[in-house]
Amino acid sequence: MILPEEIPELKTISDSEAAALCARLRASLVETVSRTGGHLAANLGVVELTVAIHRVFDTGSDRLVFDVGHQCYVHKILTGRGGQMDTLRTLGGLAGFPKPAESPTDAFMVGHASTSVSAAVGMARARTILGEHYHVLALIGDGALTGGLAYEGLSDAGNSGEKLIVILNDNGMSITKNVGGVSNHLAHQRLKPQYLRFKKGYRKLMGAIPGGKHIYNVTHKVKKAVKEVLLPCSMFEDMGFTYLGPVDGHDVGGLTRLLRYAKEIDGPVLLHVRTVKGKGYTPAEQNPDLFHGVGRFCIQTGEPVERAKPGFSAAFGQALCRLAQEDPRVCAITAAMQSGTGLDQFFARFPERFFDVGITEGHAVTMAAGMAKQGLIPVFAVYASFLQRSYDMLIHDVALQGLHVVLAVDRAGLVGEDGETHHGIFDVAFLDTVPGMTVLCPASFAEQEAMLTYAIRDCRGPVAIRYPRGREGRYAGMAGVTGAAVLRPGRDLTLVGYGTMVDPIMAAADLLAKQGIEAEIVKLNSITPLELETIKASVQKTGRLLVAEEVVAHNCVGQRILAGLALEGAAPRAAALCNLGETSVTQGTVEQLRAMCGLDAESLCARGMEVCGHG
Repeated sequence: MILPEEIPELKTISDSEAAALCARLRASLVETVSRTGGHLAANLGVVELTVAIHRVFDTGSDRLVFDVGHQCYVHKILTGRGGQMDTLRTLGGLAGFPKPAESPTDAFMVGHASTSVSAAVGMARARTILGEHYHVLALIGDGALTGGLAYEGLSDAGNSGEKLIVILNDNGMSITKNVGGVSNHLAHQRLKPQYLRFKKGYRKLMGAIPGGKHIYNVTHKVKKAVKEVLLPCSMFEDMGFTYLGPVDGHDVGGLTRLLRYAKEIDGPVLLHVRTVKGKGYTPAEQNPDLFHGVGRFCIQTGEPVERAKPGFSAAFGQALCRLAQEDPRVCAITAAMQSGTGLDQFFARFPERFFDVGITEGHAVTMAAGMAKQGLIPVFAVYASFLQRSYDMLIHDVALQGLHVVLAVDRAGLVGEDGETHHGIFDVAFLDTVPGMTVLCPASFAEQEAMLTYAIRDCRGPVAIRYPRGREGRYAGMAGVTGAAVLRPGRDLTLVGYGTMVDPIMAAADLLAKQGIEAEIVKLNSITPLELETIKASVQKTGRLLVAEEVVAHNCVGQRILAGLALEGAAPRAAALCNLGETSVTQGTVEQLRAMCGLDAESLCARGMEVCGHG
């Protein structure tokens, strides 16, 4: 751990002192993340780059916008939060992503990819309109360039004329084409410090002498024409950027000099930096994907301290392989989350029917629509919070044509340590507005397989199966595929839930029974369309209702149930809707967050007693 008082004054340290600091930071990252878990490889890859940025800019006033934010740990240490790194991704501790509420040096809340350039252009325009003076930087990885929003932002930024710097962290994908030894030599020469000093001095001189600007414009055009013959333009120059690179992303001194130069250019600049993901820690360098997001691990071996037990994602992958074996029309789609969504086995067995489209959730849905239109059965496995990006495509390209597209909605509900940007708590509300949509909610592995089979073989139109991160809990049964089922009879109170929220509901019913309250448990297998008859029959018997769900309050299932019962003249005498309310939910374990939000067994028991008049 590096404490705030141990960070030197970055504006005045030498290159050798900066390199020594980078070594300490890298060691501290490995040590910390081995205990807390988190995003390790990405942070190891940007140590020198982050230190160089902080040597040149003041993130208290200048705006540094991260893309995704996986790589913000070094920034957090350099901005006075090093002493809190042991609390990373814990309840009440440091967030795993940039968070303005945590520090004013975090310019923008992020967690999803391809957004940084668009946000940076907005900040640069705000600066210009308000007549303020600060620098704006966007740090984006090559992986985020698979997202279309990144190109929308780059196109506008290049044409804007605004003074801003886009730093492209290229740690894997080949961005620039190989144009041979001559171009590589020229690229190296034009980034030498002496050349940059000459260029800066020449521009300054031409701006000071009579007719100098005209001379500069003429010589600049001649230079540009010669360069285009010998050194073909990058796409970024075609967009309007001054392009610098590619450069070594682990040379902290060279990066510092280039950033100082870029800082003085009046217009959009793109600095192309090549880095090694996992740099400095051999296990992460050799397996950067495995160390993208990790749990606690042994520093010496890189092996996890605890082997994760197979959860819903793995069970989904196994079930999909079985269905694909039986039906050659079944295909799998992922948006750069092959392992995370449990599709490794599918890729190994059916590579010709597996499609990783990159960070392009909107494209994935429309592509799936095209596949479905022509007779395939596409299954798009996607995290719930990332599915939000596909809302327009779900309506326009899938629903309006009634196409049979299957959505495997992973990480539904609270996901834990990744916090606000990753909780899957909005999909229940927006999927219900998609015409013809069916939403199924398994609470066990057996139900997940049965529902996936039903979705592929028997459904028509769009269908989503939403399931949580992790394993099944106390409930491991099978209560059907659609509609609703009574899991436990009772006479005093109707408890309604779906998915793995069934577990705390069952535990709450046990606690209520000790208080003399017999609760009837109604488990919803499908939530869109909503089958009211089972709920109505229960409420007419008990007269009281409590609905518990890990979603935001607006358009939650509980609201729909109360509205439907009221329309049928069967409203309960008393009711409680237990959900996440209208506010965002921070990071922490799922158990901690459920307790904080009133969704654990004890809290649900207390609310149930209130509904029954025992509060």
